[in-house]
Amino acid sequence: MVAVPAGEFLMGSQDALAYPADGEGPVRTVHVDAFWMDACTVSNAQFARFAAATGYRSSAERIGWSFVFAGLLPDDFPPTRGVVGAPWWRQVERANWRRPDGPHSTWENRPDHPVVHVDWDDARAYCAWAGKRLPTEAEWERAARGGLHGKVFPWGDELEPGGRPRMNVWQGDFPNRHPTADGWYGTCPVDAYEPGGFGLYNATGNVWEWCEDQFSLTRQEQRRVAKGGSYLCHASYCRRYRVAARQGLFPDSATGNVGFRCALDFDTLTQPSALSATRGRVRSTTP
Repeated sequence: MVAVPAGEFLMGSQDALAYPADGEGPVRTVHVDAFWMDACTVSNAQFARFAAATGYRSSAERIGWSFVFAGLLPDDFPPTRGVVGAPWWRQVERANWRRPDGPHSTWENRPDHPVVHVDWDDARAYCAWAGKRLPTEAEWERAARGGLHGKVFPWGDELEPGGRPRMNVWQGDFPNRHPTADGWYGTCPVDAYEPGGFGLYNATGNVWEWCEDQFSLTRQEQRRVAKGGSYLCHASYCRRYRVAARQGLFPDSATGNVGFRCALDFDTLTQPSALSATRGRVRSTTP
């Protein structure tokens, strides 16, 4: 885990890239106490250890199917039901975190990729087992910004500084052509790109990340906040690969582009023996 210092930051966005209907604005000053945050999203290997230790079955395993991006299915895959308004999603039997692209796939050839097909309750169950919790939206955004103020991305305002990809997002004509200039089609390893100022890897792109908060800022509702965007985000239809962007998902939503990372109250880790310094980051020995 990495230490995120206490402090104030400008949360939200109301510039030309923002989605006002998502509740990104107004920009406001928010204070966050110090806390710990996973440097990376929870990986397949980590979730597999949790499932093996507890016998936990995810929601997608229990109901028997989940949504998979059509471009990840074999050409001869049998027709399945799509999603109205988003035909690139296909309802695939036996798709779950163990088989992220459907029954022909396995997590075992991508142990360092983020676990997906996990809903909000699955994420919270893992966090509880690990002695952690989901971050609040404010904590997530504070950590993702890495100490920068008012910037679009964790590294600044340019999508690809120097023409070099800094996150795993769609790069061609969505959803039909993806030249994979970054080398990835679908998810990538949880530490594939350079970390931000506070040490977080892949805070934007790759997979959406569950937060603890409800989505609406003004009324009670079921939806929960997801942050960061995913490998399917593209400027033509979804500019939510920004640190201020947010999405509301129902707690039982489980798809092939949603994962999570854990947080922890700062005073929880106090014993020096519980921590080890690695490459300038502070890592916990907890799962």
